[in-house]
Amino acid sequence: MKPSHEGPLRLGSRNTKRFCKRHQIKSSSNIPCVPKDLLMMSEFVLPRFIFCLIQYLREGYNEPAADGPSEKDLNKVLQLLEPQISFLEDLTKMGGAMRSVLTQVLTNQQNYKDLTSGLGENACAKKSHEKYLIALKSSGLTYPEDKLVYGVQEPSAGTSSLAVQGFVGATGTLGQVDSSDEDDQDGSQGLGKRKRVKLSSGTKDQSIMDVLKHKSFLEELLFWTIKYEFPQKMVTFLLNMLPDQEYKVAFTKTFVQHYAFIMKTLKKSHESDTMSNRIVHISVQLFSNEELARQVTEECQLLDIMVTVLLYMMESCLIKSELQDEENSLHVVVNCGEALLKNNTYWPLVSDFINILSHQSVAKRFLEDHGLLVTWMNFVSFFQGMNLNKRELNEHVEFESQTYYAAFAAELEACAQPMWGLLSHCKVRETQEYTRNVVRYCLEALQDWFDAINFVDEPAPNQVTFHLPLHRYYAMFLSKAVKCQELDLDSVLPDQEMLMKLMIHPLQIQASLAEIHSNMWVRNGLQIKGQAMTYVQSHFCNSMIDPDIYLLQVCASRLDPDYFISSVFERFKVVDLLTMASQHQNTVLDAEHERSMLEGALTFLVILLSLRLHLGMSDDEILRAEMVAQLCMNDRTHSSLLDLIPENPNPKSGIIPGSYSFESVLSAVADFKAPVFEPGGSMQQGMYTPKAEVWDQEFDPVMVILRTVYRRDVQSAMDRYTAFLKQSGKFPGNPWPPYKKRTSLHPSYKGLMRLLHCKTLHIVLFTLLYKILMDHQNLSEHVLCMVLYLIELGLENYADEESDEEASVGGPERCHDSWFPGSNLVSNMRHFINYVRVRVPETAPEVKRDSPASTSSDNLGSLHNSRRPKVLQRENSGTAQVFSLVAERRKKFQEIINRSSSEANQVVRPKTSNKWSAPGSAPQLTTAILEIKESILSLLIKLHHKLSGKQNSYYPPWLDDIEILIQPEIPKYSHGDGITAVERILLKAASQSRMNKRIIEEICRKVTPPVPPKKVTTAEKKTLDKEERRQKARERQQKLLAEFASRQKSFMETAMDVDSPENDIPMDITTAEPQVSEAVYDCVICGQSGPSSEDRPTGLVVLLQASSVLGQCRDNVEPKKLPITEEEQIYPWDTCAAVHDVRLSLLQRYFKDSSCLLAVSIGWEGGVYVQTCGHTLHIDCHKSYMESLRNDQVLQGFSVDKGEFTCPLCRQFANSVLPCYPGSNVENNLWQRPSNKSIQDLIKEVEELQGRPGAFPVSISSETNLSKEMESVMKDIKNTTQKKYRDYSKTPGSPDNDFLFMYSVARTNLELELIHRGGNLCSGGASTAGKRSCLNQLFHVLALHMRLYSIDSEYNPWRKLTQLEEMNPQLGNEEQQPEVPILYHDVTSLLLIQILMMPQPLRKDHFTCIVKVLFTLLYTQALVALSVKCSEEDRSAWKHEGALKKNTCDAEKSYEVLLSFVISELSKGKLYHEEGTQECAMVNPTAWSPEFMEKYLQDFCLPFLRITSLLQHHLFGEDLPSCQEEEEFSVLASCLGLLPTFYQTEHPFISASCLDWPVPAFDIITQWCFEIKSFTERHAEQGKALLIQESKWKLPHLLQLPENYNTIFQYYHRKTCSVCTKVPKDPAVCLVCGTFVCLKGSCCKQQSYCECVLHSQNCGAGTGIFLLINASVIIIIRGHRFCLWGSVYLDAHGEEDRDLRRGKPLYICKERYKVLEQQWISHTFDHINKRWGPHYNAL
Repeated sequence: MKPSHEGPLRLGSRNTKRFCKRHQIKSSSNIPCVPKDLLMMSEFVLPRFIFCLIQYLREGYNEPAADGPSEKDLNKVLQLLEPQISFLEDLTKMGGAMRSVLTQVLTNQQNYKDLTSGLGENACAKKSHEKYLIALKSSGLTYPEDKLVYGVQEPSAGTSSLAVQGFVGATGTLGQVDSSDEDDQDGSQGLGKRKRVKLSSGTKDQSIMDVLKHKSFLEELLFWTIKYEFPQKMVTFLLNMLPDQEYKVAFTKTFVQHYAFIMKTLKKSHESDTMSNRIVHISVQLFSNEELARQVTEECQLLDIMVTVLLYMMESCLIKSELQDEENSLHVVVNCGEALLKNNTYWPLVSDFINILSHQSVAKRFLEDHGLLVTWMNFVSFFQGMNLNKRELNEHVEFESQTYYAAFAAELEACAQPMWGLLSHCKVRETQEYTRNVVRYCLEALQDWFDAINFVDEPAPNQVTFHLPLHRYYAMFLSKAVKCQELDLDSVLPDQEMLMKLMIHPLQIQASLAEIHSNMWVRNGLQIKGQAMTYVQSHFCNSMIDPDIYLLQVCASRLDPDYFISSVFERFKVVDLLTMASQHQNTVLDAEHERSMLEGALTFLVILLSLRLHLGMSDDEILRAEMVAQLCMNDRTHSSLLDLIPENPNPKSGIIPGSYSFESVLSAVADFKAPVFEPGGSMQQGMYTPKAEVWDQEFDPVMVILRTVYRRDVQSAMDRYTAFLKQSGKFPGNPWPPYKKRTSLHPSYKGLMRLLHCKTLHIVLFTLLYKILMDHQNLSEHVLCMVLYLIELGLENYADEESDEEASVGGPERCHDSWFPGSNLVSNMRHFINYVRVRVPETAPEVKRDSPASTSSDNLGSLHNSRRPKVLQRENSGTAQVFSLVAERRKKFQEIINRSSSEANQVVRPKTSNKWSAPGSAPQLTTAILEIKESILSLLIKLHHKLSGKQNSYYPPWLDDIEILIQPEIPKYSHGDGITAVERILLKAASQSRMNKRIIEEICRKVTPPVPPKKVTTAEKKTLDKEERRQKARERQQKLLAEFASRQKSFMETAMDVDSPENDIPMDITTAEPQVSEAVYDCVICGQSGPSSEDRPTGLVVLLQASSVLGQCRDNVEPKKLPITEEEQIYPWDTCAAVHDVRLSLLQRYFKDSSCLLAVSIGWEGGVYVQTCGHTLHIDCHKSYMESLRNDQVLQGFSVDKGEFTCPLCRQFANSVLPCYPGSNVENNLWQRPSNKSIQDLIKEVEELQGRPGAFPVSISSETNLSKEMESVMKDIKNTTQKKYRDYSKTPGSPDNDFLFMYSVARTNLELELIHRGGNLCSGGASTAGKRSCLNQLFHVLALHMRLYSIDSEYNPWRKLTQLEEMNPQLGNEEQQPEVPILYHDVTSLLLIQILMMPQPLRKDHFTCIVKVLFTLLYTQALVALSVKCSEEDRSAWKHEGALKKNTCDAEKSYEVLLSFVISELSKGKLYHEEGTQECAMVNPTAWSPEFMEKYLQDFCLPFLRITSLLQHHLFGEDLPSCQEEEEFSVLASCLGLLPTFYQTEHPFISASCLDWPVPAFDIITQWCFEIKSFTERHAEQGKALLIQESKWKLPHLLQLPENYNTIFQYYHRKTCSVCTKVPKDPAVCLVCGTFVCLKGSCCKQQSYCECVLHSQNCGAGTGIFLLINASVIIIIRGHRFCLWGSVYLDAHGEEDRDLRRGKPLYICKERYKVLEQQWISHTFDHINKRWGPHYNAL
C-alpha cells in the first residue's frame, strides 16, 4: 500500500518548500498562499495513510497475559512500522505548509468517524474496531457509547470549583478537541465502575480516571503511543509537529485528556524509567508555556485532573498508620516499600505539577480553589507519619529496611517542591488571602490527622517518624505570611490546645535525634542514623528541620513558658537527672545515655532560642550565615559549597546557585587557596577558607551544630577555631565556643524570649550549676557551656520595662515560690536559696546526715543575715521540689483543655511524686533536705574559682575601671574558655542591675574562710587532683604522639619516597663499615639479619616493568603539541626508538646478523626497568608470603598469580625478587687499589679473563638455591616485556638475541637513571635512589647469564680494539655477509658487553682499562662524523692543517692531527664522493671554529661518559662529583681516570688529551677506516648515514596540551576513529603519541583486546596515559590494571569537573600535568596511585 502514494506526495511536498518561508501562520499578509491543488494529493492520501498506521497498531497489540505485553511483541510491531513512522517524521520536516495539512488530518473528526467507526461492510475495519474496543476495556477504560446516558450536563468550564460540579468532572470538556465544538457532549455520559478505596469526600469524580472517547486520529494515535509505552520514533513525530500552533493546542488538550491513562500505563510498565523520561520529554514542552498552561487549566480542568491523578496513584499503595494508637488508628499512609515509591515512578506527574505551579496564573487558580486545596491537603496527609520507626529494645533488628530514602525523596519531591512552588507566589501583601486559605485547610487536615490517630497529649513512647509534611506546610506559610505579607501572626494561629498538639511531634523528632546520636537506637541498625543524617542534610534541611524548629519557636512564643520548658526536659527523658541530690534513679533512661541526652536537651534549647532563620534574618544574612557555617567546618571547593548551601528546592524561586549574591558573599567571607602540588601527594583542588575576621566575629557554633551531618564536623570546626586563636595570638588555651550576638527578633516572635525568663528554666540552670560545682556524675563541660550560654542569652534578651524587684506572678505558679520570687533572670540571679528538699534513693549520702525536723527557706534571700540560725517553719512551701515540674505541666495542659473534673483527677499525678513513672517500677525513695545557701551569682563565682583552680580568683573588673560597665562589647572577653565566659556573664549581670553589682562585690569580699566546709574542699581537691592528673596524662600523650609522628615521618621519608628525584634520604640496603667483611641484610618478613648465602639467598623487593619512555626522547627541546585540527599530525619518525630501529634494520641488511646484534642496544621500546623500594627478604620467606596472599580472599588491587605483591614493610607494589649476590660489598676496597701495571698488561688480562668461562665463584654447574633464583628472576625479566621487543634476530631463538637483550636491560636502567637525574650528571652526589638502586644486584644476575654465552674469540670486538691485524681485502668470501665495521658499533653497548663478560666482581683497574680503550674508538667515531658533516673545502683545509703537526711529540693527542689523518684515510674510498648536492653540509662552513669543533667532539662523547660514570658509581660505590654544565666533560673524564691527574693546569681544556692509545693511533685508525672503505665502495649512501650517529637526545615529554579544554573537546568529541570510521561513544586520546582511540569500543577490538589496552601495549609497552574526552579525566593503564588518575584541567575555582557534569570552562593546570609527566618518567604510577582495578582488556 505504501509505495503507491509515496511518489506524488514527495513531489508535492518538495514543491511546497519553495513557498514556505514562514513558521508562524499569518506572519505577514503578502506572502502568497500555497496553491490549493498542490496540497490536494496529500490531503486526500494522508488520512488513509494514518488510518492504515493505526490499524497496524491495533492489529499488533495483543492483550497480554496478566503481567503486561511482552517487550518482544511490542518491539516487533514497532520495527515493522519503522518506515511508516519515519515517513511521517520526514513530512514534519518539510515546513509549515505540510505541517498544517498534517494538523488538519490529525484533528479532523469527520474523517476519523468515517474511517474508524467500523460500521461499514468492510470486515477488516470491523475487526480492527473490535480490537480497539478490547484494548480500551482491558485498560480499565470505558467507551462512552456502551453506557447508559446519565443525563447530559453542561460542561461549566468556567467554574472549576469541585463543590459546584458534584461528581461530573472535566469530562464534558475532556472529550472535546476544540472549545468551539460545544454540541458534542458524549464525554460526560459515562461514569466508570467505582473501584477505589474510601477517599475523603473532597475528591473528584470517577470519569477523570475511567472514561476516554477518541474523536480524531491524533487522540487515538496518542492512545497507542501510550499503549506501546512511548516509542521514541512516535514521540519524535508528535513533538516535531509542535511548531504548528493549532496542533500544539489540540495536542496539549489530547495529552491532558489521556493524563490518567498515562499514569495507569506508567504504573504497570516494566521500563518505568525510560517511559518516565519520554513522558517528561513531551510534557515539559507543553506545560512550560504559561499561555498554553493557563488555557488548558481553564478549558480542560488541568489542575483537577493532575491532583486527582496523583491522589489515585498514591492510593494504590496505602497502608494503615501505626503511629500513636495502633489498634484504632484511622489514618492511612503510603507504604514506602512499594515499587511506586521505591523507584520514584511518580516523578513525571509530580514534576509536571511543579512545572505548571510555577506559572503565576495557574498557581493563583490553585490557591483560590478551596476544593482543590482540600484535595491537595488530603494528598499531603498520605505522607504524614509515613515510614514509622519503632525503637528496638531487645535484639538487633534482623533486616534493615532501606525504604527511608524513598520516604525522604517522596516528601521532598511530592510535598516540599510543590510547596516551594506555591510559596514563590505568596511574596507580596496582596496575596494574603492565599496564605489564609492554605493555612486554614492545613489546620483542618492536621486536626483530622490528630483525630484519626487518637492523639490526646502524650506521644507514644519509642516511636518516631521524620515525615510531617502538614506541619511543614503550615510552618512555611506562617513564615512567609509574617516575613513577606505583613500578616498578623495571631490571626492565623489556632487555639492553645492545638498549639500544644502541634509542638509534640516536631519536638519528638528533636528528642529522637538526640537519642539516635546517644546510640539508644543502635538495635535498629545503621539506617536510623541514615535518617537522622538525611533529615539535616543540605538538600533536605530547609524543607524539614528548619520548618520544624520554626514551628516549635512559634509554639514556644505563644504557649506558657514553664509548660514548654518542662515538656522539653520530659521529652528528652532527663527530668530525673535535674535533682540537687548526688544520686537519683531514672526510670526511663539508662545512666550511660543521661549525659548525652542532657546535652541534647540543652543544645536544642540553645538552638531554639538563638536561631533566627525564619525570625527576622534577611535572605542575604541567611546565605552568609550558611556559608560561614560550612566554611568553618572545613575548607570547601566552590562546587561543594554550592551543593551544601541549602537552596530553595524549587528551581524557579530563591537563590540560584552561582547567582550574584552567592559570589559576592563568598568573596566577602572566604579566601581562595590555590591547589598546591607535591609529587606523590593527593591531587588537591582549589579551596575556599574563612577569612580571619570571619573566625573573629562571625563563627557561630549554633549554626554549625544545626548544619552538621556528622558529629565530627562540629569538632573539626572547633579545632580550626582553636588553631586560628593560637595562630593570631588571641587565646592560647582550649577555647569554648564563642557567644555570638543575634539578629534582632521580628516583633511577632518576641514571646519566644519568655522562655529565658521563666522560673522552670531558672530552677534547671540553678540545679545544673550546683551539680557541676559539686562534681555530680554525668555532667560534662558541654553541659556547663550550654548552661552559661542560656544564662547569657537571658541577660542579653531581658525585658527592660520590668523593674528589678518584679512582683511574683500569682496563679498556678505558687508552688515555685520557694525557689525564685519573680520570672526575670536578672533579679533571680541574685536570689539566695537556702534549703531544698529532695527525694533520693535510700543509699544516697545525703540520707545519713541528720536533717532538721522541717525545712526552711530564706524567701527574700536577704544577704545580711543569711547566716542566721534556722527558723523552724511548719509549712511545706519552704522546700523546693523541682520534680513537681512534670505534674505542673500536666495540670496546665488540663486547664487549657478543660476536660471534666473526673478525668482531670485521673491524669494529674499528686505533686509529691517525683516523676510520672510506669506503675510498679517506682524505686525506694526517701526525702532528704539539703542545705544549699547559694544564688546563681554565687555559684558562678565559685565556678570561676573551680575552673581557674585558685581560691578567690575572681576580682570584679569594674572596681578598677568603672567604664567597663558601660562599654557594650569588650574584645578581651569575646574569645576564651569557661573562665572568660563566667567573667563575661558576671560583667553583663552587673551592668544590667545595680543590685547585682553590689551583691557580686559582697560575695567577692567574703573571702572564702581559711577552713572551708569539708564537703567542698574534698570535692575541689578531687577535681584539682583530677585536673592535675588529666593535665599530666595529656602532656604524656602529646609527647608520645609527637614521638610517634616523627618516627612515622622518618619512615615515610625513607620507605615511601618514590617520586621526586631530589630530597631522598636513601635507605641503606647494606651496612658499609669497613671492618665487616660481608654484607648483612635484614629480612622484613622474619626480622632476622644475616648475609645472603648460596643456600638461603636474600633478595631485594623489585618491580619489573616494560618501559618505552626512552623511546619517546626527541632531539628538540620543545615538546610536541596535541593535534587539535586536521592539519596537525604527529609522526613518530624522529623519536629515539624510531631512529634506533632504522639503524638496526640498516645494519641487518648489509652485515652478518650475529655481529649486528652486538653492535647496538635495544630496549628503547619495551625495555625492562627494574626498581626497588630498598627492602630485602629471604627468598624462602617471600615464597611463604606469596602463598598466604594466594589464600587470602580479600580483594586485592593486584594479581598474586602473576607474582605481584606489596612489600610487606612499606606496601610498595612489586612483582619479583632480585637475589643479592653473596660476598662482601667491601671487597671493592681491595679491588680499588690502583695497580701500577701498564695498560698493555691490563689489556692482556682483560682478554684472558673474558676468554675464561665459568670464572665465577659460583660454578654454574652446581645447582644451588642461588643460581636457581637467579635463573627464575631472569625468566621474570624476559617475561616482563613482549616478545617483539626481545626478538630482533633474523633467526628466531638465536642465543645472540638473549645476549643482546641482557646487556640492553643494563643499558635501559642506566639511561633511565640518567633521565631521572635530568639528563646530565651535573648535580652529582649519591645516586637518586641512593642505596635504593638495584643496579649492582642486577649486574650480577645479568653477568651470570651473559657468561653462559662465550663470544667466539675471533669475533670478540676487544681484539679489534686492541690489536693490529694484517689487512686482507675480503674478496674471497663474497657470498657471506661481512661483520659490522667497528666504527659502526655503539660504544656504550660495547662497554656493557665487555664488562658483563668479565668475571664478577670486577677490578677497578680493569674497568678503567676498558673505558680508556673504548674512549679511543668513540673519539675516532666523533672525528669521522665531523668529517662527514662538513663541506669539501673544510675537509681539505683540515687535512693540510693537521698533516703539518703530524710529527710533533703528542700528535696522537691532538684532534687536528687525528682529524686530518681520518680524512685522508677515508678519502681513499668513495665516502666523500657523492657530494654534488652538499646535502650533508649541515652546518654553515664559517662556523667550524676550533672552539666549535671542540664542543662538537665533547658533546659527541658526553653521553658515553655519563653512562660510564654512573656504571662506575654503582659498581664501585664512588660518589659522583657535582659540577657546572660547561665543565661536565672534564670532571667526568678525570673521575673515570681518562685524564691524567697532573693534567689540571692548561687553560683551555681539550678533549683529545684524554686519549690513551693502546697501539699506535695511526695504525689502528687505518685499520678501522679500511673496514668502512670496503663497505662504502658498494653502498656509499648507507655508509655515510651509519656514521652520523645522533647522540644528543633531549628529555622525554608528554604532548603539550592547549590552555582551554574546550579546544580539545570540540575537535575530538565528534572526530571519527581512523580504524572503524565511526564517532566513538567514549573517545580517548593518548597523551604520549596523540593517537585517537575508542575507549571500551567493541568496534575496534582485536582478539578480545579493546583498543586502549592494545594501544598501551604498542605505544608504551603496557603503560598507557589516556585523556577521556567526554570526562576530562586521565586514565592510566599499567599492564593488566588501570586507574583513574584525575584531571589536569581545572575550572576557575581550581576544581576538577569529572564527566563534565557541571559544564564549567576548564583550563590546563600546568603543575598537575608536570606531576603526571614526572610519574610517567619515573615509572611511579604503581606506587603513587592507590585505586587500581583489573581492566580485563575491556578498555
